[in-house]
Amino acid sequence: MQWYVVHTLTGHEHKVKKILLKLIKEKNMEDSFGNIVIPVENQVRIKKGKKVVEEKRLYPGYIVIEMEGNDETLRLVNSISGVTHFLGSKTKPIPLGDGEVDELLKQVRESKAKVVTKIPFAEGERVSVTDGPFTDFIGTIEEIHPEREKVKVLVVIFGRTTPIEFGFHQLKSL
Repeated sequence: MQWYVVHTLTGHEHKVKKILLKLIKEKNMEDSFGNIVIPVENQVRIKKGKKVVEEKRLYPGYIVIEMEGNDETLRLVNSISGVTHFLGSKTKPIPLGDGEVDELLKQVRESKAKVVTKIPFAEGERVSVTDGPFTDFIGTIEEIHPEREKVKVLVVIFGRTTPIEFGFHQLKSL
């Protein structure tokens, strides 16, 4: 078996995988197919003041399939709604090399294991405080500390600019 890259409509990766697994089972072709991988990473976002872990696709619109590269399997995959084509020429898809597969699977394993925090702000951005004793104060971001999920904001208190540290969840962009 070899690994092939399949281009799908962006956002349809999970749907294509689900349909493909169903078709493989219905047609008793389990011997011709191996793993089906959608390269994703876990990403933390702040939504309504709470941390939410979401999957983010590393390669939107692509899935990687381990399969026998015969006419029957290629026809089955191409028949699925949402699949546009295999990577390679129109008539003969090109399988990935062993090094490429190892690197891709390593990247997927590592990105699944670690959780990346999405930084919702930029330095110099104006923000409003939504939580804590400084609620409704407006300030400008001076520093961002993504590893601690903290931001240093310059807020005017009693006519003086004061740096105050807030968590990502305590602020919203203006």
